[in-house]
Amino acid sequence: MDIRNCSRCGRLYHYDGFRICPTCRREDEADFTKVKEYLYKNPGADISEVEKETEVEASKIIEFLRQGRLEVAEDSNLVLECEICGTSIRTGRFCDKCASDLQKELSLSIKGTGKKPVQREKERFRVIDRYEKRR
Repeated sequence: MDIRNCSRCGRLYHYDGFRICPTCRREDEADFTKVKEYLYKNPGADISEVEKETEVEASKIIEFLRQGRLEVAEDSNLVLECEICGTSIRTGRFCDKCASDLQKELSLSIKGTGKKPVQREKERFRVIDRYEKRR
């Protein structure tokens, strides 16, 4: 059993793959629902307006954007940047190009290069050579 402290409130909880306890996750979900509903009714709102009307911290709203749960509107003045190249993005942490590059690198590292190591003739172990040395 893996018991940890919640990184937000400090309470003990049974670790289930999340850094925060179930209570804090429920609070996050309630905040997300408030933000989502407000943005649905007011699509051109900026972060300060959403923060003021929903009483959800701007850092939490940006976290929802980084997680890919919300998306910046086309005409918005809010700019998220790719963590690798700095290109403007609308949601998540990486632009499409960097995400694709990361995917390729990951799949190559999992599969390996596909090439077998080069063996030189003299490095091969031959049973017959070993047998002849015993004579």
